Amino acid sequence: MPPDPTSGGPEDSRPATPLTAPRDGTPAPVETAAELAEVVSRMAAGTGPIAVDAERASGYRYTQRAYLVQLRRAGSGTVLIDPLPLDDLRTLDAALADTEWVLHAASQDLPCLAELGMRPRRLFDTELAARLAGFERVGLAALTEQLLGYSLEKHHSAADWSTRPLPESWLTYAALDVELLTDLRDVLADELDRQDKTAWAAEEFAALVAGADRPPRVRPDPWRRTSGIHRVRGARAQSRVRALWYARDGVAARRDSAPGRVLPDSAIVAAAETDPKDERTLLGIPGFGGRSVRRLARIWLDALDQARSLPDDALPVNQPVDGPPPPHRWAERDPIAAARLARCRAVVVRTADEHNLPPENLISPDFIRRLAWSPPDEITPRTVGDTLLGFGARNWQVGLLADLLAEVLPDPA
Repeated sequence: MPPDPTSGGPEDSRPATPLTAPRDGTPAPVETAAELAEVVSRMAAGTGPIAVDAERASGYRYTQRAYLVQLRRAGSGTVLIDPLPLDDLRTLDAALADTEWVLHAASQDLPCLAELGMRPRRLFDTELAARLAGFERVGLAALTEQLLGYSLEKHHSAADWSTRPLPESWLTYAALDVELLTDLRDVLADELDRQDKTAWAAEEFAALVAGADRPPRVRPDPWRRTSGIHRVRGARAQSRVRALWYARDGVAARRDSAPGRVLPDSAIVAAAETDPKDERTLLGIPGFGGRSVRRLARIWLDALDQARSLPDDALPVNQPVDGPPPPHRWAERDPIAAARLARCRAVVVRTADEHNLPPENLISPDFIRRLAWSPPDEITPRTVGDTLLGFGARNWQVGLLADLLAEVLPDPA
């Protein structure tokens, strides 16, 4: 019997066993086409689901590409693949076409795997399964400890995986990430079945698979997400943020470096506020004093000059928001809609509590905001359900909520 997912720990008080090495040892990374061909044959000959993971260099590199791919399957063992010297992993993908993939937090890894030609046809996401089952801690290490009785070290999770050669301790860490993943899948699948949530999970997993084939969404005006931009007042000052953001992005792309390592957001905001016109003033701004940043002073000053010379009609303008305003502004914009949103949120929280899962996994908060801001002209369970499905809600979510939301959406006479 699995532990009670609301307990936050194993049923007994025995300490978890540290997992320090893969049972078959740490394999050397696959780096050649010949080695990959052998791995394809091994994995195709295995049985059951295959555990899949990928390591990126977030915070170090400009792209979100995979720098290591880890696989484990019964009868095939564990494999580590260095994708850098390989063209792609399409042959491996073809060999696994009929196999269920097991990933933890799949939405993080699916884009970089897709770049390598790997896309699951079926998957099981252990993090999402744990959320649906009502576990409070859903990290891989926490779940492995709680459900399987083994503790995993996570001290290399934020490492620069573009490093070559990869240290042996990092490779061991990476191999351990898939060591128990299919075991964890089986325990969570049993728990979902016990809670009658297997069909819910199947819909969620199918949506992840469908999303893996979609191109990543491109955000309009990405410079507007600069941390601290709310302090920058006026269109002219915002144009300086925009100019510096794109100048930094160009440098980061050329260097394949994370933008924040080229120039921090705080420096962009400070320069936008003060509008320095010479190198001495620029370099006196916090964030511009480092040697690598100073060497790029001309780039930053040119960006600021460009923003300064823009005509008024080329300055940034506030774009119309697609959808309702931020919730904190509802009370002043439309008090009736604000009350409607409060009633809908109460329904979601109560229903989520009844079914032992987080409210955000019961339904996207954005869907509820959109529904409350612009409800159907005729409010019935069917129109509410159709509206939620149009937003992207799953059938199981609509089945739980449509009737209840239809009751609270109408405004009091």
